[in-house]
Amino acid sequence: MIFKVYYQELKTEAPVREKTQTVFVEAGSVREVRSKLADRPFNIEFITPVDGAFLEYEQKNENYKVWELG
Repeated sequence: MIFKVYYQELKTEAPVREKTQTVFVEAGSVREVRSKLADRPFNIEFITPVDGAFLEYEQKNENYKVWELG
């Protein structure tokens, strides 16, 4: 399943909408996404699964790229 992760670049940053970034990660659960991103200095705000029409819409975006994390 593909998850969309909303995050701030640094854990020390307070969430500010204008600085929020997104990334797509393939994983089996939200817990797995968090463990895959644990070594990064991100302040994760929200993780949501994307599928169906929402996934098709996101895939049309030129910035759509799924991170391959081990």
